[in-house]
Amino acid sequence: MINLKRLTILSGHYGSGKTNIAVNLALEQAKLGKKVAVSDLDIVNPYFRTKDSYDLFAKNGIMLISSEYAGTNLDIPAMPQEIYSLTDDKSITGIIDVGGDDRGALALGRLVPAIKDENNYEMLMVLNMFRPLTRTTKDALEVKYEIENACGLKFTGIINNSNLGAETKAKDIIDSISFSEEFSRIASIPLKLITCEKRLENEVVSKLKSTSIPVLGMVLQKRPV
Repeated sequence: MINLKRLTILSGHYGSGKTNIAVNLALEQAKLGKKVAVSDLDIVNPYFRTKDSYDLFAKNGIMLISSEYAGTNLDIPAMPQEIYSLTDDKSITGIIDVGGDDRGALALGRLVPAIKDENNYEMLMVLNMFRPLTRTTKDALEVKYEIENACGLKFTGIINNSNLGAETKAKDIIDSISFSEEFSRIASIPLKLITCEKRLENEVVSKLKSTSIPVLGMVLQKRPV
């Protein structure tokens, strides 16, 4: 099991895999008997993705906080009042899926004063070296600074979620570790988690015996057509 602080904030570039990680972390924490809430801050309606997991969340007792317009044809950048329960209710284990640009990060900014005041959070940058705009450490740094400047909160760690979708092999993940470690060195924030599809977990773990970084084997969430 992954040891989380009370609030876990996931951000990164579009397509880095934030939402799939949010879903899997939420399910894992719910299995521990925690009161879990997931908030989707992709405030531009077409990009809401955690809404796709509404039934799965409901089945596992996980609260989803997202715009009432998510999943509709209405493109209205609005967030519900329930978002403040993440900072007000300290019994919640909250996972916040921030959007892939400064709009989602700006929405997070509403919560930043309370998040800083409590100081029981991680803000993790989800890194996929195979995405077009984060293939170099320089490009990844630009994404990092853009998000931090927009929300007023600094990243505290990195999640290596490098993958090629269904074509991913264990070797791809192993080979990506050096990239995430180099980015960790340049950005001066630690690598906290390595993720992979569940089918690859055992192979990845067996080949990473020399690292103490935990590996999260994930069930990929299928998106509706």
